[in-house]
Amino acid sequence: MSYYYKYDFVSPEPVYSIVKEELKSYFDTGAVDDLLFPTYLNKCLNKLGRTTYAIKETALDICDFQARLPDNFFAVREAWMCAEVPQLPYQTANSFYSQAAITTIQVSPVISGGSPCTNLDCTDTGCDGHSCLPELIQAVYKTNSQTARSYRKSYLLKPGNISARNKCDVDYTSNWEFAQPAPQITQSTPGSSSFDSFDVRDNKFVTNFRNAIVHLVFYSTDYDNVGNQMIPDNYRIREYVEAFIKYKVFETLSNQINDETFNQVQQKLTYYKQMSEEAFIMADIEIKKQDAWTKQRRIKNDLNRFNMYELPNRTNRYGWRRNG
Repeated sequence: MSYYYKYDFVSPEPVYSIVKEELKSYFDTGAVDDLLFPTYLNKCLNKLGRTTYAIKETALDICDFQARLPDNFFAVREAWMCAEVPQLPYQTANSFYSQAAITTIQVSPVISGGSPCTNLDCTDTGCDGHSCLPELIQAVYKTNSQTARSYRKSYLLKPGNISARNKCDVDYTSNWEFAQPAPQITQSTPGSSSFDSFDVRDNKFVTNFRNAIVHLVFYSTDYDNVGNQMIPDNYRIREYVEAFIKYKVFETLSNQINDETFNQVQQKLTYYKQMSEEAFIMADIEIKKQDAWTKQRRIKNDLNRFNMYELPNRTNRYGWRRNG
């Protein structure tokens, strides 16, 4: 399983506001507008690569060689074939408190007339000679849900070109049962690149086994409440998005007729293009930096790289050297 750093994602509205405020004379006169800002942002994220997309995880229930992908799916990072291993469920850390008597744990009882009471039909005869119900304080119940654990990761699937059809059958071949990759895989699709490959098409995750569970780690596209694509909460990435949008604004102005001369607009266009390219270099360096945990893992890998060449009969050291 690979390791990755998860960014915090924020809305690009503050970046849009900075651009429109710093270049407000052009926006106030109507020479340019913010209609293409989402398109410019998408260009920035595509140029920086998939690092700028959020990483999510989900479990796909493969039925008849395929499963529907999530709505925010962008690209596959990892796809793990999972074997079914029934295990005991585990209790979630969150609790839900309610006043409905359909749960399991009663935190506080019903208070009737200042004392705990479980019989709601009891009456108080001290109300001016008339029978009436006392003041009731509802009980509070605590709910802790459980999550079932019934599968574990078996092996990593490979991307491949799969010759699969809807509701495909395997009656036209007789040698598929001799190449089963795992006991839990009941049937395989002929014509695929390998027996552990997958394909993505038509918003579906297509495999070469009929029924299974696939643990999918994928890149997703997240949006805020007004439909703007979220960007990583990183200073260098935000600076690059801002510089690129300014450069595209002056590129639009250079193709229009305005009060400024052509040389003035060209000088501004050249200046902001240079700023955009410099900001891209800084953002590209930033996303390639290693965090502390990645450096630690790579140092251990370098120290243990030649362990397979250690002699087992050395006198000064027993067995392999473990530098971790």
